[in-house]
Amino acid sequence: MMQRVEAAVAGNWWPLAEGSVPESQFVAGRSLAEWQEELAPEGTIMQANAWVSSEDWQKLLAAGEAAVLVDGEGRELARMGEKAAKSLQAVSSFLLLHPWDLLKVNESLVGQLDENDFVGEVSPAAYIEGVLHVGEGTRILPGVFIEGNAVIGKNCKIGPNCYIRGNTAIGDGVHIGQAVEVKNSIVGHGSSVGHLSYVGDSVIGSKVNFGAATVTSNLRHDGKNHRSIVSGTLVDTGRRKLGTIVGDNVHTGIHTAIYPGRKLGPNTTTRPNASVEKDLTEN
Repeated sequence: MMQRVEAAVAGNWWPLAEGSVPESQFVAGRSLAEWQEELAPEGTIMQANAWVSSEDWQKLLAAGEAAVLVDGEGRELARMGEKAAKSLQAVSSFLLLHPWDLLKVNESLVGQLDENDFVGEVSPAAYIEGVLHVGEGTRILPGVFIEGNAVIGKNCKIGPNCYIRGNTAIGDGVHIGQAVEVKNSIVGHGSSVGHLSYVGDSVIGSKVNFGAATVTSNLRHDGKNHRSIVSGTLVDTGRRKLGTIVGDNVHTGIHTAIYPGRKLGPNTTTRPNASVEKDLTEN
C-alpha cells in the first residue's frame, strides 16, 4: 500500500479549501485520494498533495530503493524507502499548490479515456464525438453535443441542447441545462448551470448555482498567462486559458460576468448583471 505523508509545501487552496488540497477533492470522476492510491505502486511514499504520473512512477521504481522523485525546484514528490538518497527529476509530475493545478490532472486523466461506459441513459438524439462515461441514473437529453472526452457522474440531468467539450468532469447530481457550454472544466457534486451560460477552463465546487446567462471569461486580450492574487501576491498560473475558481454553495445572479482567473469564495453571491472584476471573498 502507498503511504501518504503530510504535505511539506501545502500551497493555497482557497476558495476550494483551507490549507492543502483535500483528499476528497473531486477530479476526473473520483476523489484525488482514490486516483493517487490507484496509480501509486505498493510500498511507495508520496506527498499528500503530489500528482505523480505513471511515467514517473515507473522511473522511480526502476531506480530501486533509496530514490526520491523531485520537481523542477527540488521539492520532494515521492520516494522509495525512508532514507532515499538518490534524486530523480520528475518529467510530468508536480505538486498541487493551487486550485487551477487540478485542471492539469483532469486533462490528463479524462484525456486518457479510451472506451465508452454508459450506465445512465443517453438519448439517440445526443451526439457524442469522443469517449464518454455516464453514471447510474443520469440522463443525457436530446440535442446534447459532447466533443472530446467527458466523465459525468450519477443522477445528473444534461441538456437538452447543450455543448460539452474538452476534457470535462461533472460530479453527481449535477444539472447542465439548455444552451449551456462547458469546456475543459470540473463541476462539483450537486451544482447547477441551468441556462444560457458558458463555463470554460474552470473549477466549480459543490452545490453551486449559476443564474441564467452567467458567463466566465477565460482568455486575456494580450494572450499572456493569467495571474491570480494569492495571499496578496500576483501568482502566474501558468495557464493561458483560465476561467474561474468557485467555492462551495456559491450562487450567482442572472447575467453575471466573471473576469478571467477570478475566484468566488464559499457561500458568496452576486446580484443580477454583476461583473466580478476581483476575487469575491465575502458578500
